[in-house]
Amino acid sequence: MDSTTPRAWRLAAAAGARRCALALLTLTLITLPRIGAAVPSFASQTGMPCSQCHVVAFGVALTAYGRQFKLNGYTYGGGERPMPLAAMVQGGYTHTSEALPEPAAPHFATNDNLSVDQVSVFLATRLFDHVGMFAQGTYNGEDRHFSWDNLDVRWAMPVQNFFGTDAVVGISVNNNPTVQDLWNSTPAWAYPYISSGLAPGPSAAPVISGALAQVALGATAYTMIHDHLYLEAGAYRGLSDHWLGNLGLYPDNNIHMVGAAPYWRATYQFTQGNEHYFSFGTFGLSAKLEPDPTVPQSDHFTDFGFDGAYQYTPTGGPGTVNINASVIHEKQQLDATFAAGGSNNATNHLTTVAADLTYAWHQTYAASFGLFNTTGSTDPTYFGFGTSGTPDTRGYILMLEWVPFGKKDSWARPWVNVRLGIQYTGYTRFDGGSSNYDGTGRSAGDNNTLFLFYWLAF
Repeated sequence: MDSTTPRAWRLAAAAGARRCALALLTLTLITLPRIGAAVPSFASQTGMPCSQCHVVAFGVALTAYGRQFKLNGYTYGGGERPMPLAAMVQGGYTHTSEALPEPAAPHFATNDNLSVDQVSVFLATRLFDHVGMFAQGTYNGEDRHFSWDNLDVRWAMPVQNFFGTDAVVGISVNNNPTVQDLWNSTPAWAYPYISSGLAPGPSAAPVISGALAQVALGATAYTMIHDHLYLEAGAYRGLSDHWLGNLGLYPDNNIHMVGAAPYWRATYQFTQGNEHYFSFGTFGLSAKLEPDPTVPQSDHFTDFGFDGAYQYTPTGGPGTVNINASVIHEKQQLDATFAAGGSNNATNHLTTVAADLTYAWHQTYAASFGLFNTTGSTDPTYFGFGTSGTPDTRGYILMLEWVPFGKKDSWARPWVNVRLGIQYTGYTRFDGGSSNYDGTGRSAGDNNTLFLFYWLAF
């Protein structure tokens, strides 16, 4: 027998385990509810209702004022008695068209589950004249474990004469690429903003869509020039096992980044009249990861994204329209994985497309619709999630919501916030197939999910 066979087997096993861990971590972070700066402490700080910053009275999607508040480092004031702390609870009832082969998490059934998905605490406040922060710690109801969550600490300052025009310049220290972004068309704060932690989800996603969230720390410098052109660049480094442990995570969460991962962002925004807002942008990330830290070879993932947004806010009108869209293309150079036998191809690709439309009435009632589609290379070993050897997944999301509080005249403003909704996610293709995609007879439609949710903040 070839003396290298045991070593090759170990490398392949390690590469496969690391690839599965990366896919699981990405999936976990994607399917967790996405919470933006929709916390009562910011409303307390500014003296304004949550509806000033958010399209629906309480939630994630930002208005023009909300984007300016974030751009300027969370430092706007005006509240009489600002309180920097806030809390949030999310959960609901999850039903899939067919029961899962096994429970999605310990202590739960294979279908029809009631859950408390997240309990979060926030420190969200202005620290100094030009420094503010948004920090979140979360107890995960499925894992029954507490750890750090999203972090964005900012320094920002207006500049009156920036190459002959006005600008805002700033620095963000954060732990998730795009968590610092001002738009809801990039991964961290993308639609549907909340989802069940017990629902099945696709196994493949670009690295920028959550793989570095909470396991890396980075800094970016940014500027908004003349309220039109936004530019940002920076880099991220992976955290060590020691620091992950200090923050409530585990060594298995470490994706073993090699060196710094550059991040970039450029967006142009403009308004037409006082009612129509447009933005068009690009963003990207380049990261090297080690499937097996004991082997010097690494895999290189390069993500390029393009996004756009539209908001219609008629003066004095009761209804608003919000549209977001994005496409992310990832090139995967799998030097380590291919050498270890963990992929059929040395180079793969992955592309995701997403779009959503929301109509909100008086910032209280909202109806929304989203589409998503993932395609990629044929690689039965690397994308071995289904029978086709591809990661192809596509489907849609329908959602109805009621948000009774968060307005200027709301009871106990800003400390009582409730968002109730019905969400339905349908799949026409899942992990490479529409029927028998996993070899056990399960179809894509069996993963269709009804989620009745509650979302509280105080």
